[in-house]
Amino acid sequence: MTAPSGFTPDTAAPPAGQGGAAPRAATTPAPDPAEQRRRDRRSRRYRWDRRWSPYAFVAPFFIFFAAFGLFPLLYTGWASLHQVELTSPTHMEWAGWRNFSRLWEDEFFWKALRNTFTIGVISTVPQLMMALGIAHLLNYRLRASMFFRVAILTPYATSVAAATLVFALLFGRDYGMVNWSLGLVGLDGIDWQNGTWTSQIAVSTIVIWRWTGYNALIYLAAMQAVPNDLYESAALDGASRWKQFLHVTVPSLRPTILFTVVVSTIGATQLFGEPLLFNTAGTATGGADHQYQTLGLYMYEQGWVNLHLGRASAIAWTMFLILLLIAAANALFARRLRKSQ
Repeated sequence: MTAPSGFTPDTAAPPAGQGGAAPRAATTPAPDPAEQRRRDRRSRRYRWDRRWSPYAFVAPFFIFFAAFGLFPLLYTGWASLHQVELTSPTHMEWAGWRNFSRLWEDEFFWKALRNTFTIGVISTVPQLMMALGIAHLLNYRLRASMFFRVAILTPYATSVAAATLVFALLFGRDYGMVNWSLGLVGLDGIDWQNGTWTSQIAVSTIVIWRWTGYNALIYLAAMQAVPNDLYESAALDGASRWKQFLHVTVPSLRPTILFTVVVSTIGATQLFGEPLLFNTAGTATGGADHQYQTLGLYMYEQGWVNLHLGRASAIAWTMFLILLLIAAANALFARRLRKSQ
Protein backbone atom coordinates (compact mmCIF):
# COMPACT_ATOMS: atom_id res chain seq x y z
CA MET A 1 0.00 0.00 0.00
CA THR A 2 1.07 3.53 -0.61
CA ALA A 3 0.63 6.26 1.93
CA PRO A 4 -1.85 8.94 1.12
CA SER A 5 -0.48 12.10 -0.33
CA GLY A 6 0.61 14.69 2.22
CA PHE A 7 1.15 12.07 4.84
CA THR A 8 4.70 11.76 6.22
CA PRO A 9 5.45 8.72 8.34
CA ASP A 10 7.03 9.38 11.73
CA THR A 11 10.34 7.60 11.68
CA ALA A 12 11.52 8.86 15.08
CA ALA A 13 11.56 6.36 17.90
CA PRO A 14 8.72 6.82 20.36
CA PRO A 15 9.72 8.20 23.71
CA ALA A 16 10.25 5.87 26.60
CA GLY A 17 7.12 5.03 28.46
CA GLN A 18 4.99 5.48 25.35
CA GLY A 19 5.27 2.06 23.91
CA GLY A 20 8.83 2.42 22.60
CA ALA A 21 12.07 0.95 23.89
CA ALA A 22 14.54 3.29 25.71
CA PRO A 23 17.80 4.06 23.83
CA ARG A 24 20.75 1.88 24.83
CA ALA A 25 23.32 3.78 27.03
CA ALA A 26 26.85 4.11 25.63
CA THR A 27 29.21 1.76 27.46
CA THR A 28 32.92 2.63 28.04
CA PRO A 29 35.36 -0.15 27.30
CA ALA A 30 37.11 -1.65 30.31
CA PRO A 31 40.65 -0.21 30.78
CA ASP A 32 43.58 -2.29 29.81
CA PRO A 33 45.09 -3.87 32.98
CA ALA A 34 48.62 -3.07 31.82
CA GLU A 35 47.70 0.57 31.22
CA GLN A 36 46.01 0.76 34.62
CA ARG A 37 49.13 -0.58 36.31
CA ARG A 38 51.24 2.02 34.54
CA ARG A 39 48.89 4.75 35.72
CA ASP A 40 49.05 3.46 39.29
CA ARG A 41 52.84 3.39 39.23
CA ARG A 42 52.96 6.91 37.77
CA SER A 43 50.60 8.18 40.45
CA ARG A 44 52.61 6.45 43.17
CA ARG A 45 55.86 7.96 41.89
CA TYR A 46 54.22 11.39 41.80
CA ARG A 47 53.13 11.08 45.45
CA TRP A 48 56.58 9.90 46.45
CA ASP A 49 58.16 12.77 44.54
CA ARG A 50 55.99 15.36 46.30
CA ARG A 51 56.70 13.83 49.70
CA TRP A 52 60.40 12.95 49.53
CA SER A 53 61.95 15.35 46.99
CA PRO A 54 62.47 18.19 49.52
CA TYR A 55 64.38 15.80 51.77
CA ALA A 56 66.50 14.63 48.84
CA PHE A 57 67.40 18.22 47.97
CA VAL A 58 68.62 19.04 51.49
CA ALA A 59 70.17 15.62 52.12
CA PRO A 60 73.64 16.50 50.72
CA PHE A 61 74.03 19.29 53.27
CA PHE A 62 73.16 17.05 56.20
CA ILE A 63 75.36 14.25 54.88
CA PHE A 64 78.39 16.54 54.61
CA PHE A 65 77.56 18.18 57.94
CA ALA A 66 77.35 14.80 59.65
CA ALA A 67 80.61 13.63 58.06
CA PHE A 68 82.69 16.79 58.48
CA GLY A 69 80.92 18.63 61.29
CA LEU A 70 78.98 16.44 63.67
CA PHE A 71 81.26 13.41 63.67
CA PRO A 72 84.47 15.41 64.33
CA LEU A 73 82.69 17.30 67.09
CA LEU A 74 81.53 14.11 68.81
CA TYR A 75 84.86 12.37 68.27
CA THR A 76 86.72 15.37 69.70
CA GLY A 77 84.46 15.32 72.74
CA TRP A 78 85.15 11.60 73.22
CA ALA A 79 88.90 12.10 72.75
CA SER A 80 88.94 14.93 75.30
CA LEU A 81 87.98 12.36 77.96
CA HIS A 82 90.93 10.13 77.12
CA GLN A 83 94.68 10.26 77.13
CA VAL A 84 95.54 9.79 73.47
CA GLU A 85 98.51 10.72 71.33
CA LEU A 86 98.39 11.81 67.72
CA THR A 87 100.91 9.12 66.80
CA SER A 88 98.45 6.38 67.86
CA PRO A 89 94.93 7.88 67.79
CA THR A 90 93.22 4.51 68.18
CA HIS A 91 94.95 3.77 71.49
CA MET A 92 92.93 5.59 74.17
CA GLU A 93 93.19 5.47 77.94
CA TRP A 94 90.28 6.78 79.96
CA ALA A 95 91.19 10.01 81.75
CA GLY A 96 87.80 11.45 82.64
CA TRP A 97 87.92 15.19 83.22
CA ARG A 98 91.67 15.19 83.73
CA ASN A 99 92.40 17.02 80.47
CA PHE A 100 89.97 19.79 81.44
CA SER A 101 91.24 20.08 85.00
CA ARG A 102 94.81 20.41 83.74
CA LEU A 103 93.78 23.45 81.75
CA TRP A 104 92.84 25.24 84.94
CA GLU A 105 96.36 24.64 86.22
CA ASP A 106 98.10 25.52 82.93
CA GLU A 107 99.47 29.06 82.90
CA PHE A 108 99.94 28.96 79.13
CA PHE A 109 96.23 28.26 78.67
CA TRP A 110 95.27 31.31 80.71
CA LYS A 111 97.85 33.38 78.90
CA ALA A 112 96.43 32.27 75.55
CA LEU A 113 92.94 33.11 76.79
CA ARG A 114 94.06 36.62 77.84
CA ASN A 115 95.84 37.12 74.53
CA THR A 116 92.74 36.04 72.65
CA PHE A 117 90.64 38.53 74.60
CA THR A 118 93.02 41.47 74.18
CA ILE A 119 93.66 40.82 70.49
CA GLY A 120 89.93 40.46 69.99
CA VAL A 121 89.23 43.82 71.60
CA ILE A 122 92.09 45.61 69.84
CA SER A 123 91.02 44.26 66.46
CA THR A 124 87.22 44.33 66.78
CA VAL A 125 86.55 47.82 68.15
CA PRO A 126 88.61 49.84 65.60
CA GLN A 127 87.55 47.51 62.82
CA LEU A 128 83.81 48.03 63.33
CA MET A 129 84.14 51.77 63.95
CA MET A 130 86.13 52.20 60.74
CA ALA A 131 83.69 49.99 58.84
CA LEU A 132 80.77 52.10 60.07
CA GLY A 133 82.47 55.31 58.96
CA ILE A 134 83.40 53.91 55.53
CA ALA A 135 79.86 52.65 54.99
CA HIS A 136 78.49 56.08 55.92
CA LEU A 137 80.70 57.71 53.30
CA LEU A 138 79.78 55.17 50.64
CA ASN A 139 76.10 55.61 51.41
CA TYR A 140 76.20 59.06 49.81
CA ARG A 141 76.51 59.56 46.10
CA LEU A 142 80.15 59.43 45.15
CA ARG A 143 81.89 59.26 41.85
CA ALA A 144 83.03 55.73 41.04
CA SER A 145 81.20 54.41 44.11
CA MET A 146 81.14 50.90 42.63
CA PHE A 147 84.93 50.98 42.31
CA PHE A 148 85.34 51.89 45.98
CA ARG A 149 82.91 49.16 47.04
CA VAL A 150 84.91 46.56 45.18
CA ALA A 151 88.22 48.00 46.38
CA ILE A 152 87.35 47.79 50.08
CA LEU A 153 86.43 44.14 49.63
CA THR A 154 89.79 43.27 48.08
CA PRO A 155 91.59 42.62 51.42
CA TYR A 156 88.89 40.10 52.36
CA ALA A 157 89.60 38.18 49.15
CA THR A 158 93.33 38.18 49.81
CA SER A 159 94.96 35.01 51.13
CA VAL A 160 95.60 34.98 54.88
CA ALA A 161 99.09 33.62 54.31
CA ALA A 162 100.02 36.27 51.76
CA ALA A 163 98.62 39.14 53.85
CA THR A 164 100.29 37.96 57.06
CA LEU A 165 103.69 37.47 55.44
CA VAL A 166 103.53 40.96 53.95
CA PHE A 167 102.61 42.49 57.30
CA ALA A 168 105.41 40.53 58.99
CA LEU A 169 107.83 42.27 56.62
CA LEU A 170 106.22 45.64 57.24
CA PHE A 171 106.60 45.23 61.01
CA GLY A 172 110.16 43.93 60.76
CA ARG A 173 112.54 45.25 63.40
CA ASP A 174 115.50 46.13 61.19
CA TYR A 175 114.15 46.67 57.69
CA GLY A 176 110.40 47.05 58.19
CA MET A 177 108.62 49.96 56.55
CA VAL A 178 106.75 50.81 59.76
CA ASN A 179 109.99 51.39 61.70
CA TRP A 180 111.38 53.27 58.69
CA SER A 181 108.35 55.58 58.80
CA LEU A 182 108.82 56.09 62.53
CA GLY A 183 112.45 57.01 61.91
CA LEU A 184 111.37 59.73 59.50
CA VAL A 185 109.55 61.53 62.32
CA GLY A 186 112.39 61.03 64.79
CA LEU A 187 111.06 58.00 66.69
CA ASP A 188 113.07 54.92 67.56
CA GLY A 189 112.27 51.61 65.93
CA ILE A 190 110.10 49.09 67.77
CA ASP A 191 110.67 45.38 68.12
CA TRP A 192 107.13 44.54 67.12
CA GLN A 193 107.36 40.76 67.36
CA ASN A 194 109.01 40.44 70.77
CA GLY A 195 106.93 42.94 72.71
CA THR A 196 103.65 41.93 74.31
CA TRP A 197 101.45 44.85 73.31
CA THR A 198 103.34 45.66 70.14
CA SER A 199 103.01 42.12 68.79
CA GLN A 200 99.31 42.01 69.64
CA ILE A 201 98.77 45.37 67.93
CA ALA A 202 100.62 44.11 64.86
CA VAL A 203 98.50 40.94 64.69
CA SER A 204 95.34 43.00 65.24
CA THR A 205 96.36 45.27 62.37
CA ILE A 206 96.26 42.30 60.00
CA VAL A 207 92.76 41.40 61.19
CA ILE A 208 91.59 45.00 60.85
CA TRP A 209 92.98 45.27 57.34
CA ARG A 210 91.30 42.05 56.19
CA TRP A 211 87.84 42.44 57.70
CA THR A 212 87.04 46.17 57.73
CA GLY A 213 85.82 46.23 54.13
CA TYR A 214 83.66 43.15 54.64
CA ASN A 215 81.87 44.70 57.62
CA ALA A 216 81.60 48.02 55.78
CA LEU A 217 79.59 46.37 53.02
CA ILE A 218 77.29 44.78 55.60
CA TYR A 219 76.70 48.19 57.18
CA LEU A 220 76.20 49.76 53.77
CA ALA A 221 73.49 47.26 52.87
CA ALA A 222 71.75 47.97 56.17
CA MET A 223 72.02 51.75 55.67
CA GLN A 224 70.37 51.53 52.27
CA ALA A 225 67.38 49.88 53.92
CA VAL A 226 66.81 52.84 56.27
CA PRO A 227 63.76 54.86 55.03
CA ASN A 228 64.64 58.25 53.54
CA ASP A 229 61.67 59.77 55.37
CA LEU A 230 63.64 59.58 58.61
CA TYR A 231 66.49 61.61 57.14
CA GLU A 232 64.09 64.13 55.59
CA SER A 233 62.31 64.62 58.91
CA ALA A 234 65.62 65.07 60.70
CA ALA A 235 66.78 67.58 58.06
CA LEU A 236 63.56 69.57 58.46
CA ASP A 237 64.21 69.70 62.19
CA GLY A 238 67.61 71.26 61.47
CA ALA A 239 69.78 68.20 62.19
CA SER A 240 73.17 68.19 60.52
CA ARG A 241 74.53 65.12 58.75
CA TRP A 242 76.55 64.23 61.84
CA LYS A 243 73.44 64.36 64.04
CA GLN A 244 71.50 62.39 61.44
CA PHE A 245 74.21 59.75 61.60
CA LEU A 246 74.11 59.60 65.40
CA HIS A 247 70.34 59.77 65.92
CA VAL A 248 68.98 58.11 62.77
CA THR A 249 71.58 55.85 61.19
CA VAL A 250 73.15 54.27 64.26
CA PRO A 251 69.84 53.45 66.05
CA SER A 252 68.53 51.90 62.82
CA LEU A 253 71.64 49.73 62.57
CA ARG A 254 71.53 48.29 66.09
CA PRO A 255 70.61 44.73 65.01
CA THR A 256 73.27 44.79 62.28
CA ILE A 257 75.90 46.18 64.65
CA LEU A 258 75.06 43.46 67.15
CA PHE A 259 75.42 40.83 64.43
CA THR A 260 78.85 42.10 63.36
CA VAL A 261 80.01 42.30 66.98
CA VAL A 262 79.06 38.67 67.58
CA VAL A 263 80.60 37.44 64.32
CA SER A 264 83.81 39.39 64.95
CA THR A 265 84.00 38.03 68.50
CA ILE A 266 83.63 34.47 67.23
CA GLY A 267 86.31 35.12 64.62
CA ALA A 268 88.64 36.54 67.27
CA THR A 269 88.10 33.47 69.46
CA GLN A 270 89.10 31.22 66.56
CA LEU A 271 92.04 33.38 65.42
CA PHE A 272 94.79 31.10 64.15
CA GLY A 273 96.41 31.90 60.80
CA GLU A 274 97.56 35.44 61.55
CA PRO A 275 99.48 34.73 64.79
CA LEU A 276 100.91 31.50 63.37
CA LEU A 277 102.37 33.09 60.24
CA PHE A 278 103.36 36.34 61.95
CA ASN A 279 106.03 34.40 63.85
CA THR A 280 108.93 34.36 61.40
CA ALA A 281 110.57 31.57 63.40
CA GLY A 282 107.85 29.23 62.15
CA THR A 283 106.85 27.94 65.61
CA ALA A 284 103.38 27.76 67.16
CA THR A 285 104.37 29.37 70.46
CA GLY A 286 103.17 32.83 69.49
CA GLY A 287 106.49 34.47 70.22
CA ALA A 288 109.38 33.65 72.53
CA ASP A 289 107.26 34.39 75.61
CA HIS A 290 103.89 33.26 74.17
CA GLN A 291 103.00 36.95 74.03
CA TYR A 292 100.54 36.67 71.14
CA GLN A 293 99.58 33.00 71.29
CA THR A 294 95.80 32.62 70.95
CA LEU A 295 93.59 29.72 71.97
CA GLY A 296 93.55 28.39 68.41
CA LEU A 297 97.33 28.52 68.24
CA TYR A 298 97.68 26.92 71.66
CA MET A 299 95.38 24.07 70.61
CA TYR A 300 97.48 23.57 67.48
CA GLU A 301 100.67 23.48 69.55
CA GLN A 302 99.30 20.87 71.93
CA GLY A 303 97.81 18.63 69.26
CA TRP A 304 100.14 18.88 66.27
CA VAL A 305 103.45 19.90 67.83
CA ASN A 306 103.37 18.18 71.22
CA LEU A 307 101.10 15.40 69.80
CA HIS A 308 98.75 15.47 72.82
CA LEU A 309 95.50 14.88 70.96
CA GLY A 310 93.39 14.44 74.10
CA ARG A 311 94.56 17.74 75.58
CA ALA A 312 94.03 19.52 72.26
CA SER A 313 90.50 18.10 72.13
CA ALA A 314 89.81 19.49 75.59
CA ILE A 315 90.99 22.93 74.43
CA ALA A 316 88.74 22.67 71.37
CA TRP A 317 85.72 21.88 73.50
CA THR A 318 86.59 24.72 75.87
CA MET A 319 86.59 27.08 72.90
CA PHE A 320 83.25 25.62 71.83
CA LEU A 321 81.76 26.29 75.26
CA ILE A 322 83.09 29.85 75.15
CA LEU A 323 81.32 30.36 71.82
CA LEU A 324 78.11 28.98 73.31
CA LEU A 325 78.35 31.56 76.10
CA ILE A 326 78.88 34.29 73.51
CA ALA A 327 75.82 33.09 71.58
CA ALA A 328 73.73 33.02 74.77
CA ALA A 329 74.82 36.55 75.68
CA ASN A 330 73.96 37.67 72.14
CA ALA A 331 70.48 36.14 72.35
CA LEU A 332 69.84 37.77 75.73
CA PHE A 333 71.05 41.17 74.55
CA ALA A 334 69.03 40.93 71.32
CA ARG A 335 65.88 40.10 73.28
CA ARG A 336 66.33 43.11 75.53
CA LEU A 337 67.03 45.25 72.47
CA ARG A 338 63.77 44.16 70.85
CA LYS A 339 61.85 44.90 74.05
CA SER A 340 63.38 48.38 74.32
CA GLN A 341 62.22 49.17 70.80
